[in-house]
Amino acid sequence: MGFADDHLIPLVDEGLGNSAYLVDLGDGRALAVDAARDLRTLRAAAERRGLTVAYAADTHLHADFLSGAVQLGHDHGATLLASAAGHRAFAHRGLADEDEVDLGGLTLRALATPGHTDEHLSFLLLDDGRELGVFTGGSLIVDSAARTDLLGADRTEELARAQYRSLQRLTRLPDATAVWPTHGAGSFCSAPPGSERTTTIGAQKQTNPLLAAPDEDAFTARLTGSLGSYPAYFDRLAEANRRGPAVLAATPLLPVLTPGQVGSLLADGGYVVDVRPAADYAAGHIHGSLSIPLRDQFATWLGWLLPDTAPIAFVTGDDQDLGEIVWQAYKIGYERLAGRLAGGMPGWLADGNPQTATPFVAADRAGDRPYLDVRQEAEFAAGHVPGATHIELGSLAARAAGAPGGAVVACRHGERAMTAASLLERAGHTDITVLDGGPDQYAAARGQQLVRGGETTHP
Repeated sequence: MGFADDHLIPLVDEGLGNSAYLVDLGDGRALAVDAARDLRTLRAAAERRGLTVAYAADTHLHADFLSGAVQLGHDHGATLLASAAGHRAFAHRGLADEDEVDLGGLTLRALATPGHTDEHLSFLLLDDGRELGVFTGGSLIVDSAARTDLLGADRTEELARAQYRSLQRLTRLPDATAVWPTHGAGSFCSAPPGSERTTTIGAQKQTNPLLAAPDEDAFTARLTGSLGSYPAYFDRLAEANRRGPAVLAATPLLPVLTPGQVGSLLADGGYVVDVRPAADYAAGHIHGSLSIPLRDQFATWLGWLLPDTAPIAFVTGDDQDLGEIVWQAYKIGYERLAGRLAGGMPGWLADGNPQTATPFVAADRAGDRPYLDVRQEAEFAAGHVPGATHIELGSLAARAAGAPGGAVVACRHGERAMTAASLLERAGHTDITVLDGGPDQYAAARGQQLVRGGETTHP
């Protein structure tokens, strides 16, 4: 068909660090690969080109987002393509190793590449037998390979060894073959930092440190040794994707809630999430609410810190995108969205309710307080304040009793630190200050040098 570069449209979710792909098949039809439940960007790209999604392929049972394949099947009549070994509970075409799908000029060949998951497939796109590129999902990714511990610690090494064999298979493709991974920088599925989200087989042979491992044992040690923590909701979504997400008839809405309704929800065990910027939350918020600013990473922290079984009400600011709140929640399976506070914090105060403030200060005004760093382990090891206590944000709620009293809480910019302060406040801590900045600014204000490496102080 004469495949051109612009026939492949990457659709990047910066917050989750993933890429979906839309392939223009040249006849008004398209193939979607690893589409998430939030289909807004994909739909817009398809509409611009006048495309109907005829095929929706998933490389694996995703743990970090709900698949949009079932919705595409409902809305477009798309044929759903996925591994037969995944035992999905909805209508799809189950594929085994080396099975091929005729896309009408192009061919999609399934390659069994277990490791990230048991049933993982990569999809090799062929044009008259010529290898154009391979959708590698969570197998070979830019300068790494996706994590192998999502099925439990007892399977991590076994799957890492399977990942080694899968990557060896993929590197036997021609060097010019494009590599189109799903997981990229920002993903908790082990992608390293960097701006590149696609690559080639030849480039990965030159730059991927895992491929430089001399043997399977060394590869396994390198991969498993690099695994950090991951959001709690990852443990739920693979099964939700196997069952198939519910089809949505329309964009879900956020009903308006009175201050009384929000107060009752909180008192009855629900959650109030304040999505305003950190500085706005600091200036005044509902006691017991959680600060999770609405930004690209909103879904990650919502899914890491809150259960999906309790109702959630939101406090929003002027001009914040309510649809963005809804879709970030729904794409990770959070559907018990009770609504939003009518009038925001001004409405809360006008109803005679109190508010709580949290000091949010620059480094030179932080005072002589214990320093609590809530960044990820790798960030902490790369450079931290001398004597800092380190508790990752994702584990802070369970370890709040061990957090130092009267601390200055810090991350890199302040958003995660404000979330941490709200968790600590909810757990009964008082006299918490949040650093508007990060360790570089704090150390510079005190004439200190950052400590690098694993000198971690844990409570």
